[in-house]
Amino acid sequence: MAAGWRRTLGLLADGRVLAVGRSSEGQCEVRSWREMVALSCGDWHSVGVRSDGSALAAGNNRRRQCAVEGWRDLAAVSAGYLHTVGLRADGRAVATGDRATGACEVDDWEDVVALGAGSYHTVGVTASGRVLAAGDNSHRQCEVGDWHDIVAVAAGSTHTLGLRADGTVVAAGNNADGQCEVDAWSGVRLPV
Repeated sequence: MAAGWRRTLGLLADGRVLAVGRSSEGQCEVRSWREMVALSCGDWHSVGVRSDGSALAAGNNRRRQCAVEGWRDLAAVSAGYLHTVGLRADGRAVATGDRATGACEVDDWEDVVALGAGSYHTVGVTASGRVLAAGDNSHRQCEVGDWHDIVAVAAGSTHTLGLRADGTVVAAGNNADGQCEVDAWSGVRLPV
């Protein structure tokens, strides 16, 4: 499943996609998608990875955030506000969309195993557990350079989370609503 701004996508076992919620920008027009293996929701667009490693997108494309038709060999994809990032099987990142914030500046990222798109920033984790960040840092959401032993990352609107191999969680960025208060968390695991 994937949750976005006012909509939800579901991936069926046969690779088809279900969608409910706001579709005024076309972000729920995924009924024709087949052979999908991964999904992500941005604010006004939806993206997915097919079993052949190609990508599909639907919804608002004003900043070319849906311009993924040429992407190949993808392992994952993540949709932000006005940008989309993809993780190729070779560990390199690709991006499309609004370049004004710097969130698409991932062309030199290598050895990436997971990534996430926030509203105006992108984060990735390398095989060595190091975290990379690009884009808006007005809330210090890109202050992740000293994180270590990270196995997964998640980007919120203006904050970033990292899951350490030991099951603890670290956070950076906007904590106005307590969304970064994860210091006491332990035993958190990735889904199998």
